[in-house]
Amino acid sequence: MKILTWNINSVRLRAPLALRIIAELGPDIVCLQETKCPDEQFPLKEFTKAGYGHAHYHGMKGYNGVAVLSKIPFHAVRKWDRVSKSDCRHIAIEINSQKFKKPVQIHNLYVPAGGDIPDVTANDKFAHKLDFVDELKSFFASSYAHTDPMVAVGDFNIAPLEHDVWSHKQLLDVVSHTPIEVEKLTAMFESVGWVDAIRTFVPENEKLYTWWSYRNRDWKISNRGRRLDHIWVTEPLKTHLKGYTVFKEARDWQQPSDHVPVMAEIDL
Repeated sequence: MKILTWNINSVRLRAPLALRIIAELGPDIVCLQETKCPDEQFPLKEFTKAGYGHAHYHGMKGYNGVAVLSKIPFHAVRKWDRVSKSDCRHIAIEINSQKFKKPVQIHNLYVPAGGDIPDVTANDKFAHKLDFVDELKSFFASSYAHTDPMVAVGDFNIAPLEHDVWSHKQLLDVVSHTPIEVEKLTAMFESVGWVDAIRTFVPENEKLYTWWSYRNRDWKISNRGRRLDHIWVTEPLKTHLKGYTVFKEARDWQQPSDHVPVMAEIDL
């Protein structure tokens, strides 16, 4: 099974790009973030025609929003408000698997970006981001066990490792790679013993990015990227990981998202 995550940065604007990605990579499940679309305006018909007739989405006008599109049936759809905000950042589905007695849960997450100033007293957005990650840590730790088969994907807006950014030293005081953000995400990572699916294939001492700023005149030449998009699995799924894709080609398409699709193949 191929599970793909992508911050699409407007599903109505970039639905054609999503359909092109689907055609080229053939994912079974597509998880989108930053759909920026109220539910009644979600372009479901276009994805249904492409074979993704099973959908669960939670969106709002102009901001945030998450969606799961699938070729296969799923059940137990859920959505949560985090940190007392109804801002459409966390949904989940369950799928049946021949490999596990329990259904496999797939959580689609869009962690707040956190603004530009890494100071909770001066920047409410940064405080919100840290609180959001704290709440996710507690949620996973209190709701699940490390033996539960689960996948968590999405735009986490944090690049935790030294080689997840183009310059560790220069980005230590830049939101997305500050020590406090890394500390919070690490605590969330440890909540149920998550496994970093993509880093099981790419060693931690190798550079790996999924996001390049629109401000870069030529993203390839500057290559000042960050790995903000993640796929985590719990320990029972670790030995079932079969491959990965970071689809950088999409960053060169017309009107691209600043994020690229990330996909993991898991034998379920």
